[in-house]
Amino acid sequence: MATPEEMAASMIQNLPEKTGKDLATWRTVVADSGLEKHGQIVKMLKSEHGVSHGYANLIAHEARRTAASHATDEDLLTTQYAGPKADLTAIRDAILTRVTGFGDDVEVAPKKTYASLRRTRQFAIVQPSTKTRVDVGLNLGSDHPTTDRLEASGSFNAMVSHRVRVTDVEQVDDELIGWLREAYEGA
Repeated sequence: MATPEEMAASMIQNLPEKTGKDLATWRTVVADSGLEKHGQIVKMLKSEHGVSHGYANLIAHEARRTAASHATDEDLLTTQYAGPKADLTAIRDAILTRVTGFGDDVEVAPKKTYASLRRTRQFAIVQPSTKTRVDVGLNLGSDHPTTDRLEASGSFNAMVSHRVRVTDVEQVDDELIGWLREAYEGA
């Protein structure tokens, strides 16, 4: 019996014969429709293009997977700081400018809701947590002392040991950068 991956591959190979278009063409049709939700895409393919449910489901799945994989780092960062969080962009930029100056081995890896800062491993994250605050998570180790400003991460994020709440670009100061450098050097 064929695996699900083998069945999908067979369906993709049969798309031109069964639907009149190859997968690349269907991806373009989906992208041009402006639809993003799976169910909406399936409905459009069935009603407007006469595609059977099985093939419409496959096309929708493949088109959404391709669109997600094409999201650039810049797209992810832009989305994180869109709308009511737009005013936090200056804080993010100030942090990233200083941290990328630590060395050529600093990698900024945006995720859906935060940017991971890595060296050989993640040493910090920068996350717009509210419309007025960026949280900087640091991997300093659980035994690193806390201060009024450098708090234990608690439930903020299990991937970091400490957190600093930043509400103004002026707070991207030597103290914060020192903690970031310490986390960087420990990575």
